[in-house]
Amino acid sequence: MDRTRETAFKAAREAGGLLRERVGHIKNIDYKGAYNIVTDVDRASERIVLDILKGEFPDFGVLAEESGAQTAGSGKRWLVDPLDGTTNFTHAYPFFCVSIGLESDGKVVLGVVYNPIAEELFWAEEGKGAWLNQEQIRVSHVDSLAASLLATGFAPDTRSAEDSNMAQFATVTELSHGVRRDGSAALDLCFVACGRLEGFWEMKLSPWDTAAGSLIVTEAGGRVTNLAGGAFDMSTGHILTTNGLIHDEIVSILTRIRSPKSDTLTGAAQSERD
Repeated sequence: MDRTRETAFKAAREAGGLLRERVGHIKNIDYKGAYNIVTDVDRASERIVLDILKGEFPDFGVLAEESGAQTAGSGKRWLVDPLDGTTNFTHAYPFFCVSIGLESDGKVVLGVVYNPIAEELFWAEEGKGAWLNQEQIRVSHVDSLAASLLATGFAPDTRSAEDSNMAQFATVTELSHGVRRDGSAALDLCFVACGRLEGFWEMKLSPWDTAAGSLIVTEAGGRVTNLAGGAFDMSTGHILTTNGLIHDEIVSILTRIRSPKSDTLTGAAQSERD
Protein backbone atom coordinates (compact mmCIF):
# COMPACT_ATOMS: atom_id res chain seq x y z
CA MET A 1 0.00 0.00 0.00
CA ASP A 2 2.94 2.37 0.54
CA ARG A 3 3.51 2.70 -3.19
CA THR A 4 -0.15 3.34 -4.02
CA ARG A 5 -0.43 5.83 -1.17
CA GLU A 6 2.66 7.76 -2.19
CA THR A 7 1.53 7.79 -5.82
CA ALA A 8 -1.87 9.18 -4.80
CA PHE A 9 -0.13 11.79 -2.64
CA LYS A 10 2.01 12.86 -5.58
CA ALA A 11 -0.96 13.08 -7.94
CA ALA A 12 -3.04 15.07 -5.46
CA ARG A 13 -0.26 17.51 -4.65
CA GLU A 14 0.75 18.11 -8.27
CA ALA A 15 -2.82 18.64 -9.39
CA GLY A 16 -3.43 20.81 -6.32
CA GLY A 17 -0.44 22.91 -7.26
CA LEU A 18 -2.05 23.60 -10.61
CA LEU A 19 -5.32 24.61 -8.90
CA ARG A 20 -3.45 26.96 -6.59
CA GLU A 21 -1.68 28.61 -9.54
CA ARG A 22 -4.76 28.90 -11.71
CA VAL A 23 -7.37 30.12 -9.23
CA GLY A 24 -8.51 33.47 -10.58
CA HIS A 25 -6.97 32.68 -13.97
CA ILE A 26 -9.47 30.46 -15.78
CA LYS A 27 -9.28 30.43 -19.56
CA ASN A 28 -12.50 28.60 -20.41
CA ILE A 29 -15.80 27.79 -18.65
CA ASP A 30 -18.31 25.31 -20.09
CA TYR A 31 -21.54 23.80 -18.78
CA LYS A 32 -22.41 20.13 -18.36
CA GLY A 33 -26.14 20.86 -18.34
CA ALA A 34 -27.98 24.00 -17.34
CA TYR A 35 -26.08 24.72 -14.11
CA ASN A 36 -23.12 22.34 -13.81
CA ILE A 37 -19.82 24.09 -14.54
CA VAL A 38 -16.62 22.57 -15.94
CA THR A 39 -13.45 24.55 -16.66
CA ASP A 40 -10.22 24.01 -18.55
CA VAL A 41 -8.60 23.68 -15.13
CA ASP A 42 -10.80 20.69 -14.21
CA ARG A 43 -9.59 18.94 -17.35
CA ALA A 44 -5.94 19.90 -16.88
CA SER A 45 -6.00 18.75 -13.24
CA GLU A 46 -7.50 15.42 -14.27
CA ARG A 47 -4.80 14.91 -16.89
CA ILE A 48 -2.12 15.42 -14.23
CA VAL A 49 -3.76 12.97 -11.83
CA LEU A 50 -4.40 10.26 -14.42
CA ASP A 51 -0.97 10.54 -15.99
CA ILE A 52 0.63 9.91 -12.60
CA LEU A 53 -1.75 7.16 -11.46
CA LYS A 54 -1.78 5.29 -14.77
CA GLY A 55 1.94 5.73 -15.21
CA GLU A 56 2.56 3.81 -11.99
CA PHE A 57 -0.41 1.43 -12.15
CA PRO A 58 -1.45 0.86 -15.77
CA ASP A 59 -3.52 -2.21 -14.84
CA PHE A 60 -5.82 -0.27 -12.47
CA GLY A 61 -9.21 0.91 -13.69
CA VAL A 62 -10.36 4.52 -13.37
CA LEU A 63 -13.62 6.34 -12.75
CA ALA A 64 -12.97 10.06 -13.16
CA GLU A 65 -15.37 12.99 -13.25
CA GLU A 66 -14.36 14.42 -16.61
CA SER A 67 -13.21 11.38 -18.60
CA GLY A 68 -15.55 8.77 -17.18
CA ALA A 69 -14.82 5.08 -16.70
CA GLN A 70 -11.77 3.23 -17.99
CA THR A 71 -11.61 -0.48 -17.35
CA ALA A 72 -8.42 -2.43 -16.80
CA GLY A 73 -7.25 -5.92 -15.92
CA SER A 74 -6.98 -5.80 -12.14
CA GLY A 75 -9.64 -5.69 -9.44
CA LYS A 76 -8.54 -2.20 -8.45
CA ARG A 77 -9.98 1.14 -9.54
CA TRP A 78 -9.13 4.78 -8.90
CA LEU A 79 -12.03 7.19 -8.28
CA VAL A 80 -10.91 10.72 -9.14
CA ASP A 81 -12.42 14.15 -8.71
CA PRO A 82 -9.74 16.50 -10.05
CA LEU A 83 -11.49 19.62 -8.78
CA ASP A 84 -14.23 19.17 -6.21
CA GLY A 85 -15.78 22.60 -5.77
CA THR A 86 -15.62 23.88 -9.35
CA THR A 87 -18.21 26.61 -8.78
CA ASN A 88 -16.15 27.87 -5.85
CA PHE A 89 -13.02 27.75 -8.00
CA THR A 90 -14.59 29.81 -10.78
CA HIS A 91 -15.38 32.55 -8.25
CA ALA A 92 -11.97 32.31 -6.51
CA TYR A 93 -13.77 31.17 -3.36
CA PRO A 94 -11.04 29.25 -1.53
CA PHE A 95 -12.82 25.98 -0.77
CA PHE A 96 -11.98 23.28 -3.30
CA CYS A 97 -9.80 20.19 -3.47
CA VAL A 98 -8.49 17.17 -5.33
CA SER A 99 -10.03 13.85 -4.25
CA ILE A 100 -8.59 10.40 -5.04
CA GLY A 101 -9.98 7.09 -3.79
CA LEU A 102 -8.79 3.57 -4.49
CA GLU A 103 -11.15 0.60 -4.62
CA SER A 104 -10.04 -3.01 -4.34
CA ASP A 105 -12.68 -5.50 -5.44
CA GLY A 106 -15.39 -2.87 -4.91
CA LYS A 107 -14.24 -1.71 -1.46
CA VAL A 108 -12.53 1.64 -0.86
CA VAL A 109 -9.16 0.97 0.78
CA LEU A 110 -7.36 4.29 0.33
CA GLY A 111 -8.60 7.87 0.38
CA VAL A 112 -6.64 11.07 -0.30
CA VAL A 113 -8.10 14.59 -0.31
CA TYR A 114 -5.85 17.60 -0.83
CA ASN A 115 -6.84 21.18 -0.05
CA PRO A 116 -4.24 23.20 -1.99
CA ILE A 117 -5.08 26.58 -0.47
CA ALA A 118 -4.51 25.44 3.12
CA GLU A 119 -1.97 22.78 2.05
CA GLU A 120 -3.89 20.17 4.02
CA LEU A 121 -3.57 16.56 2.91
CA PHE A 122 -6.25 14.36 4.45
CA TRP A 123 -5.77 10.63 3.98
CA ALA A 124 -6.68 7.23 5.27
CA GLU A 125 -5.95 3.57 4.62
CA GLU A 126 -8.34 0.81 5.57
CA GLY A 127 -7.62 -0.28 9.13
CA LYS A 128 -4.82 2.25 9.69
CA GLY A 129 -6.61 5.37 10.88
CA ALA A 130 -7.11 8.79 9.33
CA TRP A 131 -4.55 11.57 9.06
CA LEU A 132 -4.18 15.27 8.33
CA ASN A 133 -0.68 15.69 6.95
CA GLN A 134 1.35 13.80 9.59
CA GLU A 135 -1.09 13.99 12.51
CA GLN A 136 -3.75 11.40 13.22
CA ILE A 137 -7.28 12.80 13.38
CA ARG A 138 -10.49 11.80 15.13
CA VAL A 139 -14.09 12.91 14.98
CA SER A 140 -15.47 15.24 17.64
CA HIS A 141 -16.99 14.24 20.99
CA VAL A 142 -20.09 16.47 20.73
CA ASP A 143 -23.07 14.30 21.62
CA SER A 144 -26.12 16.43 20.83
CA LEU A 145 -27.44 18.03 17.68
CA ALA A 146 -28.18 21.22 19.57
CA ALA A 147 -24.45 21.71 20.17
CA SER A 148 -23.36 20.59 16.70
CA LEU A 149 -22.13 22.36 13.59
CA LEU A 150 -22.97 20.58 10.34
CA ALA A 151 -22.65 20.98 6.59
CA THR A 152 -24.74 20.04 3.58
CA GLY A 153 -24.83 20.70 -0.13
CA PHE A 154 -27.18 21.10 -3.04
CA ALA A 155 -27.14 19.58 -6.50
CA PRO A 156 -26.70 21.90 -9.51
CA ASP A 157 -30.40 21.46 -10.38
CA THR A 158 -31.58 22.68 -6.96
CA ARG A 159 -33.66 25.42 -8.54
CA SER A 160 -35.75 22.92 -10.48
CA ALA A 161 -35.53 19.71 -8.47
CA GLU A 162 -38.52 18.47 -6.48
CA ASP A 163 -36.16 16.91 -3.94
CA SER A 164 -33.99 19.95 -3.29
CA ASN A 165 -32.79 19.41 0.32
CA MET A 166 -34.11 22.86 1.27
CA ALA A 167 -36.56 21.58 3.88
CA GLN A 168 -33.90 19.43 5.51
CA PHE A 169 -31.46 22.34 5.50
CA ALA A 170 -33.95 24.68 7.19
CA THR A 171 -34.97 22.19 9.86
CA VAL A 172 -31.47 21.07 10.85
CA THR A 173 -30.32 24.70 10.90
CA GLU A 174 -33.01 25.53 13.45
CA LEU A 175 -32.06 22.57 15.67
CA SER A 176 -28.27 22.96 15.67
CA HIS A 177 -25.48 25.52 15.97
CA GLY A 178 -25.84 25.91 12.22
CA VAL A 179 -25.42 24.28 8.83
CA ARG A 180 -22.69 25.40 6.46
CA ARG A 181 -22.90 25.08 2.69
CA ASP A 182 -19.37 25.42 1.35
CA GLY A 183 -19.61 23.56 -1.95
CA SER A 184 -17.13 20.67 -1.67
CA ALA A 185 -18.46 17.36 -0.40
CA ALA A 186 -14.98 15.85 -0.18
CA LEU A 187 -13.72 18.62 2.12
CA ASP A 188 -16.92 18.56 4.18
CA LEU A 189 -16.33 14.85 4.82
CA CYS A 190 -12.76 15.55 5.89
CA PHE A 191 -13.95 18.30 8.21
CA VAL A 192 -16.21 15.77 9.94
CA ALA A 193 -13.25 13.41 10.21
CA CYS A 194 -11.04 15.97 11.96
CA GLY A 195 -13.78 17.30 14.27
CA ARG A 196 -14.40 20.69 12.67
CA LEU A 197 -17.94 19.54 11.89
CA GLU A 198 -20.16 17.04 13.68
CA GLY A 199 -22.02 15.93 10.57
CA PHE A 200 -22.62 16.25 6.84
CA TRP A 201 -25.35 15.05 4.51
CA GLU A 202 -26.07 15.52 0.85
CA MET A 203 -28.09 14.07 -2.03
CA LYS A 204 -27.26 13.44 -5.70
CA LEU A 205 -23.51 13.05 -5.33
CA SER A 206 -21.28 10.94 -7.56
CA PRO A 207 -18.90 8.17 -6.42
CA TRP A 208 -15.82 10.35 -6.99
CA ASP A 209 -17.29 12.94 -4.57
CA THR A 210 -17.51 10.52 -1.64
CA ALA A 211 -15.10 7.61 -2.18
CA ALA A 212 -12.04 9.10 -0.48
CA GLY A 213 -13.84 11.17 2.14
CA SER A 214 -16.13 8.40 3.33
CA LEU A 215 -13.15 6.19 4.15
CA ILE A 216 -11.38 9.07 5.91
CA VAL A 217 -14.45 9.60 8.14
CA THR A 218 -14.77 5.91 8.93
CA GLU A 219 -11.10 5.59 9.81
CA ALA A 220 -11.41 8.68 12.04
CA GLY A 221 -14.08 6.94 14.09
CA GLY A 222 -17.15 8.42 12.43
CA ARG A 223 -20.23 6.79 10.97
CA VAL A 224 -21.23 6.77 7.30
CA THR A 225 -24.68 5.63 6.11
CA ASN A 226 -27.42 6.52 3.69
CA LEU A 227 -29.91 9.14 4.83
CA ALA A 228 -32.11 6.55 6.50
CA GLY A 229 -29.25 5.12 8.55
CA GLY A 230 -28.76 2.06 6.34
CA ALA A 231 -25.65 0.85 4.58
CA PHE A 232 -23.90 3.49 2.51
CA ASP A 233 -23.70 2.81 -1.22
CA MET A 234 -21.84 5.53 -3.09
CA SER A 235 -23.57 4.60 -6.35
CA THR A 236 -26.90 5.93 -5.01
CA GLY A 237 -25.53 9.44 -4.51
CA HIS A 238 -26.90 10.00 -1.00
CA ILE A 239 -24.80 10.16 2.16
CA LEU A 240 -25.06 10.95 5.85
CA THR A 241 -21.92 11.03 7.94
CA THR A 242 -21.43 12.13 11.54
CA ASN A 243 -19.18 11.68 14.53
CA GLY A 244 -21.47 8.76 15.41
CA LEU A 245 -22.82 10.38 18.58
CA ILE A 246 -25.49 12.46 16.84
CA HIS A 247 -26.19 10.04 13.99
CA ASP A 248 -29.47 8.56 15.17
CA GLU A 249 -30.79 12.02 16.03
CA ILE A 250 -30.07 13.25 12.50
CA VAL A 251 -31.57 10.14 10.91
CA SER A 252 -34.76 10.65 12.89
CA ILE A 253 -35.08 14.21 11.63
CA LEU A 254 -34.22 13.51 8.00
CA THR A 255 -36.59 10.57 7.72
CA ARG A 256 -39.46 12.81 8.79
CA ILE A 257 -38.79 15.25 5.96
CA ARG A 258 -39.22 13.17 2.83
CA SER A 259 -40.26 14.71 -0.46
CA PRO A 260 -43.61 13.25 -1.59
CA LYS A 261 -42.14 11.67 -4.74
CA SER A 262 -38.71 10.84 -3.38
CA ASP A 263 -37.16 7.62 -2.15
CA THR A 264 -33.79 9.24 -1.52
CA LEU A 265 -33.89 8.66 2.20
CA THR A 266 -34.07 4.93 1.66
CA GLY A 267 -31.12 5.06 -0.69
CA ALA A 268 -33.27 4.03 -3.68
CA ALA A 269 -32.72 7.06 -5.86
CA GLN A 270 -30.16 6.66 -8.62
CA SER A 271 -29.69 10.26 -9.69
CA GLU A 272 -26.07 11.43 -9.40
CA ARG A 273 -24.42 14.81 -9.43
CA ASP A 274 -21.66 15.34 -11.97
